[in-house]
Amino acid sequence: MLELRNITYEVDDNNENKEILKNVSVTIDDHFVAITGPNGGGKSTLAKMIAGIIRPTSGQILLDGEDITGLNITERARKGISFAFQQPVHFKGLTVKDLITIAAGKEMSVNEICDILSEVGLCAREYIDRLSGGELKRIEIAMITARGTKLSIFDEPEAGIDLWSFNSLIKVFEKMRDEINGTILIISHQERILDIADKIIVIADGQVRKTGTKAEVLPELLNTAQTCQTLIDKA
Repeated sequence: MLELRNITYEVDDNNENKEILKNVSVTIDDHFVAITGPNGGGKSTLAKMIAGIIRPTSGQILLDGEDITGLNITERARKGISFAFQQPVHFKGLTVKDLITIAAGKEMSVNEICDILSEVGLCAREYIDRLSGGELKRIEIAMITARGTKLSIFDEPEAGIDLWSFNSLIKVFEKMRDEINGTILIISHQERILDIADKIIVIADGQVRKTGTKAEVLPELLNTAQTCQTLIDKA
């Protein structure tokens, strides 16, 4: 279980303090959680803060009751937190086999690695000794699956991919939701991702605006989006 208590994050903006997150308190204890909201609302900042990439100006972050606020990204990774960036990191000189083995933290056979890659929809033996830029996101998901962490964070995994890849990605997340242990936390605008979430958290202007199940939150979000699009069409 992840608890955020009164999280505030400020940055210096032309010699003035600007609040990116404002007294955010939320508990994440469901299996599949989606955070959504308008651009610039603080979603990705919150994800990076949970992962330990940045630290809050004030407040506490607790993982299973332990205060991890002062831990860096490496220390949090050891505690069981994984983070997938919007744009996956390129590791020059490393094969897919190397990456999966490093992520798992143990020696793995080709068959074991092929099984993991197959779970994210890759033809395993074609990727075992080389990287393909178009499949990097699914390779990154395979690395997280191999690690088996208690909290896996994905920051807008749909960013920069085509429709075919997105459809494949949805199937991967549906499979993860059904099979993976631990909590999956996804930052996303996409209705199809929100539709498979156990809980949806809406963040806007650095604050939590609504938290609830898909049935409680999604209809209001879709209605708001349709209203905004109507106003744009009439402009």
